[in-house]
Amino acid sequence: MIHISKCLSAGQGLAKALLARAPTVELDWDVRQKSRFDATDSSGRQLGVFLPRGTLVRGGDVLVGEDGSLVRVLAAPQAVLKITPCAQHGSAFDLVRAAYHLGNRHVPIELTPTHLKIEPDHVLADMLRAMHLIVHEVAEAFEPEGGAYASATQHHGHDHAHGHSNDHAHDHSHGHDHDHDHA
Repeated sequence: MIHISKCLSAGQGLAKALLARAPTVELDWDVRQKSRFDATDSSGRQLGVFLPRGTLVRGGDVLVGEDGSLVRVLAAPQAVLKITPCAQHGSAFDLVRAAYHLGNRHVPIELTPTHLKIEPDHVLADMLRAMHLIVHEVAEAFEPEGGAYASATQHHGHDHAHGHSNDHAHDHSHGHDHDHDHA
């Protein structure tokens, strides 16, 4: 068994040729949100994964074994509800409303500009249909948001870290005309 205790977000820093040769492991969201799990990679090797608590493994991440071996993670297709606005009566704002209501229920949700995805739930599907949204059950990869407190580099496999420390000193104010009341 190969013991793994490191995960590189989107294979950051690794050469593409090296990644192309690496075996893969296909995991659904239920497994990828756990910090400890066993799996078998595409080469038939047994993996014992022991990541720091709270680590979310995303499709495109690379697991690093104690022996230096690499394993690319693929997000496995799974049953999800794909939510889109009604083409005839709806708008993208309907997705914003749906995301708000799903967020209030602490539902893991994947956000995109054109659709939302959640794990299957008939009660939520009915609520969304009542909001005049289109809900289809499909088998696709699921990459829900990590939450407001998730690591910046664990957001859909994109590196959102901007080199800022918590005590950075540049101006984040957004200037506007102060010749009005804030009542």
